[in-house]
Amino acid sequence: MNPIAESHDDRYPFLRALGERVRALRARHGMTRKALAHAAAVSERHLANLEAGHGNASVVVLHQLARALRSTIGELVGEARQDGTVGSDSSRTARVALIGLRGAGKSTFGRMLADDLGVPFVELDRVIERLAGCDVREIHSLYGMPAYRRYELRALEDTVADHPRAVVATGGGIVSEPETFELLLSRCFTVWLRATPAEHMKRVIAQGDLRPMAGNTEAMTDLKRILAGREALYARADVTFDTSSRSLADAYIALRAELTARLPPAS
Repeated sequence: MNPIAESHDDRYPFLRALGERVRALRARHGMTRKALAHAAAVSERHLANLEAGHGNASVVVLHQLARALRSTIGELVGEARQDGTVGSDSSRTARVALIGLRGAGKSTFGRMLADDLGVPFVELDRVIERLAGCDVREIHSLYGMPAYRRYELRALEDTVADHPRAVVATGGGIVSEPETFELLLSRCFTVWLRATPAEHMKRVIAQGDLRPMAGNTEAMTDLKRILAGREALYARADVTFDTSSRSLADAYIALRAELTARLPPAS
């Protein structure tokens, strides 16, 4: 066995973890190693060694790689565990992301939380529209769901890069795209705003929005099917909060108390 490789594998798990993180971020952006090396102004050989866990990168190189990957040095470095893997971003609790079906109250509670915490409120669909240059309905009708999902991932990446602290309201289907959902879970403290199907339907109707159930006489059946299909994914959130049968004020007070108990105080 190569003694140098063995040394790096056994004695320096941090370097191996760093290499894995760089590879993962490069893959997320669809970049070849050659393209990343060019964008970061480092040699392809040096990048290959770094990704293999055999390269001891300087802070300058890490900064260049982070910029090329639209990331931060903190995200590249992460938290190296004893098993050599990279842990979640230690600052993720400074970003609260609300997930759940339409009608869960993500936008309403999100604005209230952001105002209370003194942080920006980001509605991910608005970021998607800014990137696409058209509204969400047009994205779906002109380009289809795959295009929307690509914009959604870019929007989340930009939001994480631009906002170290924020409250983020996500689209109901974000949990259906594994890469995007894993990014959300690793970079944000997630809260599933849960409600009964009847509550969801009542709120959606009140908003005058029946997408994607417009014209469907079996709307409630469809809503229950969608919820059942996503329930296990929504349940991966850090907190599950049921808003059913509560007034807006009562629900918010309870939600704020839950988050105060679970989140560290702002530094």
